[in-house]
Amino acid sequence: MKKPTHTYRWAGLTVALATIAVSAIAVAADKSRASAGRQQEAQASKQQKFVKPSDDELKKKLSPVEFYVTQQNGTERPFTGEYDKHYKPGIYVDVVSGTPLFSSLDKYDSGCGWPAFTKPIDAKSVTSKSDLSHGMVRNEVRSSVADSHLGHVFPDGPRAYGGMRYCINSASLKFIPLAELKEKGFGKYLKRFEDAGLWPIKKAADSGKRESAIIAGGCFWGMEDILRKVEGVIDTEVGYCGGENANATYKNHPGHAEAIRVVYDPTRISFKKLLTDWFFRIHDPTTLNRQGNDIGTSYRSTIFFANDEQKKIAREAIAEVQKSGRWSRPIVTTVEAVKNWSDAEDFHQDYLKRNPGGYTCHWVRPWSEKQYFDTGEK
Repeated sequence: MKKPTHTYRWAGLTVALATIAVSAIAVAADKSRASAGRQQEAQASKQQKFVKPSDDELKKKLSPVEFYVTQQNGTERPFTGEYDKHYKPGIYVDVVSGTPLFSSLDKYDSGCGWPAFTKPIDAKSVTSKSDLSHGMVRNEVRSSVADSHLGHVFPDGPRAYGGMRYCINSASLKFIPLAELKEKGFGKYLKRFEDAGLWPIKKAADSGKRESAIIAGGCFWGMEDILRKVEGVIDTEVGYCGGENANATYKNHPGHAEAIRVVYDPTRISFKKLLTDWFFRIHDPTTLNRQGNDIGTSYRSTIFFANDEQKKIAREAIAEVQKSGRWSRPIVTTVEAVKNWSDAEDFHQDYLKRNPGGYTCHWVRPWSEKQYFDTGEK
């Protein structure tokens, strides 16, 4: 009997095609990994082989203020720099060489008028030397690779982070957003963002469910500007809460706290996470009736509850954060029933969105650190 050789041939061809397909997928994956590796190698090679351009070339590449700051040891005017009130996650590189210099995880609002960092992203990324100009004794900070003037370092930073304040000109920096680190060859810096819970970036689908919370932690401009960008937050509105009069206004709100009402999707962020992961990160809950330079009961730290469940969760959140040791002093946040909520004037709604660079004393502290933050204020 003759064997059905065509059956075996088709079977053999099928196996061969499958093998080719699997090999192609493997090759594509290898190419993808190799491409990512080449990008990081190219970035490293670029930094290692960097040759500083001539002044004429730099004048074409840089803006006048960038050239003035980095090449002529200049200083931009305080409170005018692009990154003074910039707290998006990512890293800051040398505007001249592209070398990583600082991380957003180490950035804080010192109130000095320039971007402030507790430390450089790598110990060898910057150098410092004595600066006796302008009749002062200071330590100048320069980039190691391009020798760009960056700013100065002072020993008056947050004690819990080493006590140093790197006061840096915005014009000497270029910001690389967290979402672009890997593709631009800075993947090695993702680990700290992962430890801080910021990477990978997760975007959950909107469930359509809505809950609201009212919290107060100082000037509502800064609170709203950060919270409205949190994953799971649907809407924000600033107002006055906790005082004696209804229909409160900025000029007439006795006993009220400047507060923010947050509308959120509970399937994407819970009330407790909103408190532990954000509320207690963006303001100092250890200063009684004060936040930054703002003093008075209007600026108290308060969680307002609408029901017994929120009241319980608020107290649990306070206990959890206190126990964590992230704040070295006692938390003085109060838990109060919602009372006489009043919408703030239109002028105050989304203020910093409409007025970038406006006043704020709020910033996101890095949860990943063992010791949280201690301003040293009494």
